[in-house]
Formats: sequence, structure tokens, C-alpha cells
Amino acid sequence: MPKLQGFEFWSRTLGGARHVVAPMVDQSELAWRLLSRRHGAQLCYTPMLHAQVFVRDANYRKDNLYCEVCPEDRPLIVQFCANDPEVFVQAALLAQDYCDAVDLNLGCPQMIAKRGHYGAFLQEEWDLLQRMILLAHEKLSVPVTCKIRVFPEIDKTVKYAQMLEKAGCQLLTVHGRTKEQKGPLSGTASWEHIKAVRKAVTIPVFANGNIQCLQDVERCIRDTGVQGVMSAEGNLHNPALFEGRSPAVWELAEEYLDIVRQHPCPLSCVRAHLFKLWHHTLQVHRQLREELAKVKTLEGVAAVSQELKLRCQEDMSRQKEGEKPPGGLPFFHWICQPYFRPGPREGSKENGGARSKRALEEEEVGTDVLSKNKQKKQLRNPHKTFDPSLKPKYAKCDQCGNPKVSLTMLPRAELGLST
Repeated sequence: MPKLQGFEFWSRTLGGARHVVAPMVDQSELAWRLLSRRHGAQLCYTPMLHAQVFVRDANYRKDNLYCEVCPEDRPLIVQFCANDPEVFVQAALLAQDYCDAVDLNLGCPQMIAKRGHYGAFLQEEWDLLQRMILLAHEKLSVPVTCKIRVFPEIDKTVKYAQMLEKAGCQLLTVHGRTKEQKGPLSGTASWEHIKAVRKAVTIPVFANGNIQCLQDVERCIRDTGVQGVMSAEGNLHNPALFEGRSPAVWELAEEYLDIVRQHPCPLSCVRAHLFKLWHHTLQVHRQLREELAKVKTLEGVAAVSQELKLRCQEDMSRQKEGEKPPGGLPFFHWICQPYFRPGPREGSKENGGARSKRALEEEEVGTDVLSKNKQKKQLRNPHKTFDPSLKPKYAKCDQCGNPKVSLTMLPRAELGLST
């Protein structure tokens, strides 16, 4: 049977999918995809897989794709990061019997992608990308697709998309942010860029960015003319987004945990999902945040989730009696709802408004789970804190910028005094 292309591929193989779950590292695993499909998702992507590791490591292939055949998990697109045409095609050939298309990640803006020379950091290397897409298009039995970020200039973004289409890309996902827009600097995605791409190419286009509820999905399709809308952050906070529902968090948390028991995945993935689902409640019941970070078994995670459910039900009872929302929050924290990432705070007068990358990252860390490294440090020293506001403040030396040191802080020997 000849390989379907473009709109025929989208309408027949993908069933005209409009509601799409994004590829998310350690987050769009099988259990989460199945949960999302139960609640309105029509197409899912795997987490980004490293093509080179996929080729050389049989265990990596087994853990990420070959683990089990799951008929409910279709249509499915497998995403790879790669920077070598031969390696990309080798990986894709090993994956093509387990999916409906293979996607090349050209959108990852993280530092690890810069160091590994993949993702959005390939967007200036058009000759390389043409060779990668062309070879995959020629060799694979399934279509090749791409997920990109935009350039600041709409015209350059359009030419970029047209180049990928000409090389053999059969479906294009456009994230309406530049590679510099990430973390606290994410800002708003440009639907104008996405609209311009949709008008300029003859293949299906999915939009990504600014999707927090079903109304956003419908408005994006109407305003840009795209065939479908992809959600990442919105889906993580509310897997029922595509149903237009905002259920109680515990409803989806319990359903997800049940699926994990049938389709196991690393505990780190489960914990990360629970932190996202319970994000708003954990701002109120902060002590349970530590408990969720420390538990080391699936049943331990389930027990913390159950305790959060009980706390929420108590909060609901108090609100019905007319009490003020707990934690001073103006909304029902136990309902699945969007999380709006705060932008960077204005720089202080001391540094003339400049903010370091570390300072911006620390602002973001406060809203999410501690890194694994910091969790380990906290287990060794339960009293250790990573709150930047609690760090000791030192006056800076006017000449070298290092902390000023008073004479009383120096050892007597350094002052030439006898001990």
C-alpha cells in the first residue's frame, strides 16, 4: 500500500485529529497518553527519544516503545531528536512498525538540546535538515513530520516551513514561541506566525502555545485556520481540557494511578504528574508537598494523593459554610485548572534591572518540585532550605564584586596575630 501523505495522511491515518497531546520528556508516557485519550485527546506523541541511544540500546527501545502492544494507544507519533540523517533514519526504521508517523524534534529550546546540538538549535542549518527529512521520507514506510519553533520574523518562519515541506515533511506542528522564549521568559505564543505558516504551506498544520482550555482550542483553530491544536502544559494541569471539563483533581489523579498499576512507568514520572495535577492545592497544604517529594513507592504516592483529597473535601465543607478560601486563594484549588507561569520580576535598582539566569530559574523552581539533586540534599539535611529569600545577604565589595569581609570574620593567623 502506498504511503499516505499530507492531508490524506491526516484525515485517514490520524482520523482528522484536532485535539493533540504534545511530546513531553518523561511526561507523555503510555499511562498518561491513555488517560488523555479517555478525556478527549485524539492523537498523542511519545516523549522525545534520542535517536542515537534508540539505535544502540535495546533496553532503551524496550522501555520507551517496545514494552507492550497497546491497541488503545493509536494513532501515535514517535518523536526523535537527532542531528545526523543516517542515525535519524536508523532509529525511525526501528520505530516505524510501532507508530503511525515519525516526528523530528526541531523545537526543544533547553540547554541540554544546545549542548547536544539538536532541537531548536538546528533551525539555522537548513541544508542538514533538508537531508534529514528527505532521507526519512524516502526510506520510511510511515510519514515524517516536524515540530518547530518560530523565528522572530514571520517571513523567515514561513520560508523555514516551506523548506521542510519541500524536503518531505507531511505534517508540521508550529510552536508560536522563539527558542529564547522559555521558562520565566516564555511570554505569549504568536498565533500570527502560525497563521502565516498555515496559509503558506499545503500540508496540515498543528498549533502549539497559549492553550489552557477548550475555548482556547476553538479560538486558535478559528483564528489561525490550523487543522489541530497541541497542548502540553495545559494538558498536564488538566487532562480533561479537550472535553471542556474541569473535574476535581482527585478524580483524574485516582484514574491515572489506576492506569499506572496496569501500565507501570518510572516513579519519577508519576510524581511529576501528581505535582502538576495538585499544583494549586499544594500551595495551600504545603506540608504535603514535602511528603509527595519524599515517598519512594507508587502506593506511597497514592497515599499522599488520598490525603490531599481529604484535605480538599474539608476545605470544600468550610467554603460551603461561608468561610474564606484557605490560603487566601480566590478560587477552588481542588479543581483542575490552568497554571499561569509568572514572568520575571523587575530587576532591582542595585543591578540596574539586569537579572541573572540563575535568579530567573530560582523564581521558577519555587512553583514546581525540587530537582532530584536538591531532593537528595534535603533528605541528608531535612533543615536545608532552597528558598532564595532565606539565603544570607552579604554586602558586595565595590572593587571586585565579592562579598565584603570584616576583620572579625578572618582567622587571627591571616591578620598576623598570634593564636
